[in-house]
Formats: sequence, structure tokens, C-alpha cells
Amino acid sequence: MTQTIAGIHVPDSALARAATQLVRDTEDDLLYNHSRRVFFWGALTGERKTLKYDPELLYIGAMFHDMGLTAAHASPDLRFEVDGANAARAFLKGYGVPERDIEDVWASIALHTTPGIPEHMRPTIALVTAGVEMDVLGIAYDDFTHDQRDHVCTHHPREADFKESIIDHFADGIRSKPLTTFGNVKADVLEMKLPGYRRQNFCSIILGSAWPH
Repeated sequence: MTQTIAGIHVPDSALARAATQLVRDTEDDLLYNHSRRVFFWGALTGERKTLKYDPELLYIGAMFHDMGLTAAHASPDLRFEVDGANAARAFLKGYGVPERDIEDVWASIALHTTPGIPEHMRPTIALVTAGVEMDVLGIAYDDFTHDQRDHVCTHHPREADFKESIIDHFADGIRSKPLTTFGNVKADVLEMKLPGYRRQNFCSIILGSAWPH
């Protein structure tokens, strides 16, 4: 049965139901509820901006966007965003989804911590990042009505310590591969949570390269 929250219909295809079950079985409650909220914020943003988006692709992007933080889908050396994107790609290929749609979902997950780029791309990519930015950073918070925020969070609650806990989840998912934070916002997480971490410096890499000048 189709569920509607804040006026947004949750996709109810076999693919969407399988994705929901997979994520539910893989992630803890905090990441699962966060991922669902990301879908609703992204969809509501799409409605507000009158974008023509595919709700099912948006749903898959939102639901898989943090799968790379889980032990089941983490690689030893890739950015967690790429791990999540690869998990989504493998899942979608199993359902015969067209390659163009798979690539949009892949990019929506891979780029969701790289601000300033996704918003200029196709709707699936732009809206996953918009949903993440709303839920984690509160960006565009006032563009959503009180009723919309209340309805979404009633069905998928934010824990009382969500802000600290989501940072802890990020840190736990990437502390074993700190080099993957170069050039993205997750360096801030390790600087806060990993004792002795020292972020790489772009200029130092240039000046220390093998080139003589």
C-alpha cells in the first residue's frame, strides 16, 4: 500500500520495496530514518522548484546514500560515497534499470558531500544532495513549512542527539581510511573525531610533488 507523508508518495514498486528492506536490514535506525527523511526533503524540494524528477530514482539515491558507512558495503580504500554509489549500481543492475538512470543514481550518491556541483546537475542528482543538506545542515530549513517538517519527523524521528550521533556515524565509517577525505567535507569530521588526524593540504601536495618546478 502506498504511503504518503507530507504530501509525498513513497514509491511502492517491487524495486523500491526491495531497496527499503535491504537498507532496513543493513543500517541502524538513525541512518535508516535519516535516509528516508532525505527522500522527503528532496522530493519536497523538487515539488517546490517544479522540477521534473523520477520519484523512484530519487528514492533509491536517498536510501543508498549512506550505505558506504556500513560494514556490509565499505571498501578499504574508496570514499564511502563511492561505496554507497557502487552498492546502488549493483542493486539497480539486478532489476534491469537503464544505464542512464543508474548513472544518475550513482552520481547522486557519489557527489552528495561535494557541495556546489550537484545543484547544477539533473534532478535526481540535485535533489539527493538537497535532501542531505536539509537533514544534516539545515540548509533551506525555512523553505519547508512547519507542517511538512513535523509530518516527516513524526514518521521518521530525529533522535534527541542526532547532530552528534550523525557525526559519530560519519567518523566510524571513515576513520580507517582517512585519505579518502581529501577534498571533501568529511575531513572536518576526522579533524573533530580522530585524535592525531592531520588533513592533507592541496598546496603542500603541489609544492612537494616530483616536478622540479
